[in-house]
Amino acid sequence: MAMLTVVTENVPPRLRGRLAVWLLEVRAGVYVGDVSRKIREMIWYQVTELADEGNVVMVWATNTESGFDFQTIGENRRIPVEYDGLRLVSFLPPKQAED
Repeated sequence: MAMLTVVTENVPPRLRGRLAVWLLEVRAGVYVGDVSRKIREMIWYQVTELADEGNVVMVWATNTESGFDFQTIGENRRIPVEYDGLRLVSFLPPKQAED
């Protein structure tokens, strides 16, 4: 079992409801819990099937240099990058309004 955090933005209510079955919603769109790898993988499958146009990041405790790992889905300015074996986050420039 490992600590798991899921942060959602702009996802359908059906995904939020599904996440609430397995995790505790501590703030709007922020879910935490202590789950097995099998349950974490099942939750991620649900996220990929139900996120629609929203975006989601899932973070869990693991035995790595940083002590955690994460994965994302959906459009967001923050994108994961690999650097010297570490998973870091890079920021895309803000979108410019089209005239």
